[in-house]
This record gives sequence, C-alpha cells and structure tokens, in this order.
Amino acid sequence: MKPLKEKISITLDADLLVILREKAEEDERSLSQYINLVLRKIVNEK
Repeated sequence: MKPLKEKISITLDADLLVILREKAEEDERSLSQYINLVLRKIVNEK
C-alpha cells in the first residue's frame, strides 16, 4: 500500500523554484516527486 500523501502550500524563492524545476526535469520526475525525494534525503541524513 502506498504511503498517504497530503497537499500543502509553500512559498519558495523564484530562483530556487527555477532550479528545482530544472533538476526535476533532468531527473524525469514531477516537481512534487523531486521535492519529496530531496527532502527525504536531507531528513534521512540527519
């Protein structure tokens, strides 16, 4: 069973959003999937 997901709203700096969109496209993921991946990696490193 897939983990539950929740929708949230956040505000990002415009330049950061551009970079995240580019990285997500390079990785062939949606922006949401890419942000999830990056955040999970950061949280697991701590």
